[in-house]
Amino acid sequence: MAGQRAQWKGFIKFGEVSCGVALYTAASTYERITFNTINTATGNRVNRVFIDSDTEEPVPKEAQTKGFDIENGQYIMIDPDEVAATIPESNKTLEVEAFIPCSDVDDIYFDKPYYLTPDKMGTDAFAALRDGMRESKVAAIARTVLFRRMRTVLIRPHGKGLIATTLNYDYEVRSSKKAFEDMPKIKIQGEMLDLAKHIISTKKGDFDPAVFDDRYEAALAELVKAKIEGKALPKRKKVEVSKPNDLLTALRESAGLGKFKDDNSKRTAANANTGAGRQRAAHGVAKGSAASKAAPQRKAG
Repeated sequence: MAGQRAQWKGFIKFGEVSCGVALYTAASTYERITFNTINTATGNRVNRVFIDSDTEEPVPKEAQTKGFDIENGQYIMIDPDEVAATIPESNKTLEVEAFIPCSDVDDIYFDKPYYLTPDKMGTDAFAALRDGMRESKVAAIARTVLFRRMRTVLIRPHGKGLIATTLNYDYEVRSSKKAFEDMPKIKIQGEMLDLAKHIISTKKGDFDPAVFDDRYEAALAELVKAKIEGKALPKRKKVEVSKPNDLLTALRESAGLGKFKDDNSKRTAANANTGAGRQRAAHGVAKGSAASKAAPQRKAG
């Protein structure tokens, strides 16, 4: 990839076929605005200094080592060379262990994506793997040493190349059962469910990451620009707080039904506006199962 430095170079092997490949970062925070810590008295940048927690004296780098907390601030000293000795030996090979359906891996295990590209000598073998996986609708599970750790990688076809996503280990992913254990068992039925489904149907669209702007980053850029130009700082926009509504009322309003006294008034209002697509959808929602047929479809964005 022109203009980018490979994060890792090695080989990918499937069966008895192998070819040279390179990994490039697919997602980066490099372009985000960053700040330095400054001494307000001098305007100079502040350097980080490590301080002994007991004596409060600075500790130079050569006097620092690793330590594992075993109990109440008691540490086992571990030399950095001992840590380095535990790093697995690397043969620089992404060994494909299995081909699996893409849907088999829950995306909660996804860690970080990388573009996987071939070197000039391995293009045919690379293309054979890519096209074979695409035709078979599978992904590859491979393992190798990346960035000093043994990593499991999910490899999928992506355009002309492949996407290699490092995966979190099972012990790193927190249990969803524990996260949701305090949630009460609620089953939504009837009009509430029909209204929710209708609202969803009118909001269907396609994912386009280009339309989602980073508002925080844009606000920071505006702030920095104002400071450089000596202009007044941008004022924060007032947040409009929605009026409290009960769920059923909110669903009806979101579906365009408004507030009706009873089912008869709903039907009357819907019939009086049969030419309007929105009211046709509302009339269908009031009848339950006809909602999906009556509701006009539109794409978001």
